[in-house]
Amino acid sequence: MAKHNINIQDGFLFSHLKEATELSFELINSKRLDGRLKRFDRYSVIVETGGQDLLVYKHAIATITGAASGG
Repeated sequence: MAKHNINIQDGFLFSHLKEATELSFELINSKRLDGRLKRFDRYSVIVETGGQDLLVYKHAIATITGAASGG
């Protein structure tokens, strides 16, 4: 029987990358980054925030959610 490698993380990140949605990244040190996902690989993500691209290692991320809308 063939083994299926389902990677939930890649599916989640790819869908938000494709739609260019704003995300909120909460880091393990309780800091929060709000921005748009530009790229990702096995170990890191590049987040565009405040006109800058930030390289964030995945092991430093606690949660990723849709960014809160201001209003």
